Amino acid sequence: MEIISADKAPEAAGPYSQAIVSGNLIFVSGQLGIDKDGNLGKNIVEQTENAIKNLSEILLAAGSSLKKVIKTTCFLADIKDFAAFNETYGKYFTEKPARSLIEAMALPKRSLVELEAIAEV
Repeated sequence: MEIISADKAPEAAGPYSQAIVSGNLIFVSGQLGIDKDGNLGKNIVEQTENAIKNLSEILLAAGSSLKKVIKTTCFLADIKDFAAFNETYGKYFTEKPARSLIEAMALPKRSLVELEAIAEV
């Protein structure tokens, strides 16, 4: 196992890694709708973009990219944000990986969205 840490993404907020590489797979921990400095985006679109940018930076640090994502798990604080989230998500995940989406009553730091991913190296 190799621990991945990307300087261009927010640091892990607890006792976990931003990502782990095991074999030819990268497991990226959940990324919130915050920018690198920890500022929360103003709405679901900004927060989704922040989470995807964080995810992308971590994948790049591991030698991968969004194009190599196999599976995402997405959490929304309010399912009413689904349409806006889905439209934004679709702009970045053009390879259409497998996906699960779950409404979560509350996410850390009052984020509206959290994304985690599994990708190939």
